[in-house]
Amino acid sequence: MRGLVNKLVSRSLSVAGKWQNQQLRRLNIHEYQGAELMGKYGVNVPKGVAVSSLDEVKKAIEQVFPNESELVVKSQILAGGRGLGTFKSGLKGGVHIVNRDQVQDISGKMLGQVLVTKQTGSQGKVVSKVYLCEKLSLVNEMYFSIILDRKSAGPLIIACKKGGTSIEDLAEKFPDMIIKVPIDVFAGITDEDAAKVVDGLAPKAADRKDSIEQVKKLYELFRKTDCTMLEINPLAETSTNQLVAADAKLNFDDNAAFRQKEIFALRDPTQEDPREVAAAKVDLNYIGLDGEIGCMVNGAGLAMATMDIIKLHGGTPANFLDVGGNASEHQVVEAFKILTSDDKVKAILVNIFGGIMKCDVIASGIVNAAKEVSLKVPVVVRLEGTNVEQGKRILKESGMKLITADDLDDAAEKAVKALAN
Repeated sequence: MRGLVNKLVSRSLSVAGKWQNQQLRRLNIHEYQGAELMGKYGVNVPKGVAVSSLDEVKKAIEQVFPNESELVVKSQILAGGRGLGTFKSGLKGGVHIVNRDQVQDISGKMLGQVLVTKQTGSQGKVVSKVYLCEKLSLVNEMYFSIILDRKSAGPLIIACKKGGTSIEDLAEKFPDMIIKVPIDVFAGITDEDAAKVVDGLAPKAADRKDSIEQVKKLYELFRKTDCTMLEINPLAETSTNQLVAADAKLNFDDNAAFRQKEIFALRDPTQEDPREVAAAKVDLNYIGLDGEIGCMVNGAGLAMATMDIIKLHGGTPANFLDVGGNASEHQVVEAFKILTSDDKVKAILVNIFGGIMKCDVIASGIVNAAKEVSLKVPVVVRLEGTNVEQGKRILKESGMKLITADDLDDAAEKAVKALAN
């Protein structure tokens, strides 16, 4: 879903699409968790249960679906494109509709296996749970999402009478069918707002009044749980004339973790980049990338400038890592552990401009990290600012083989050269 901006006319719409693959500091929950949460707010969802073993599968079939002849078996990973994904075992597809006597077999082929989709990268993600759902008879599929829109400075509802495929494809094929309804963050959603959304969805048989109430309930869920995105694709009409959230993706603002403890307890760290999990535990800002030069910088702006200059000199950054303005020696040590845990890293560039952050603290952290971690890659260090002379002295007296640099440009050039050597 990365790339929605131009196709939906407004940059604001990119939140519903392009951000899914970006590694942002926000909570992402599994489909089954989202369905349970929506159900609590009165949103219509398919009957389903998540299971993690074959014994649980058998019990669920008997107790939850005693009369179902067919079930939908959905692998649960925090990535899209599951239906078209491929397991490393060779099984095609992470979503299957099967007869009840085949549910255990297909579940066993998914559980514990690695599913690769267009959004996981070649490494894929391990399926620890599968979601067993009733098979619904759908007569119409639509698209619905709520995002945070910079232009209107509030929530924005996006709807399309066509659904079931990616929003990028919908925007390209049916741009005139996509509607946008901004919501006044202070007044909240009105009946008129909800009616505009329903008119844009144009359900074929679902009761209009009930549909309006479903839209209002979805907005209440978005508001009360500090969502950053709520996307339902498809929002479907069933043969019983109900609107049902057949498949949904929800993200939540990490800044709201203090007041959304129940929701944030749903976080699944096994589905996240282990380096980012480790960084978050010691309050470091880390985002893993695909390059070969590990970066440790203080300040987000300087970190981005460092990555840009590495690219300018022909290198590729392996990460974004901001140790902040008041990092401790312990955090610096942990930062080095995270950098050296990445097998792709062939050189490390430390770029510190000491303001609040003191150069001698960084230097001590580098030295102690070298004692704990077997540094097998060249390390380029550029220090400037508060206590810079003390920092340089600590590094010099450590006996470490470091490559020092006078400025950022010099540091980036030397890091790229060290990589080549």
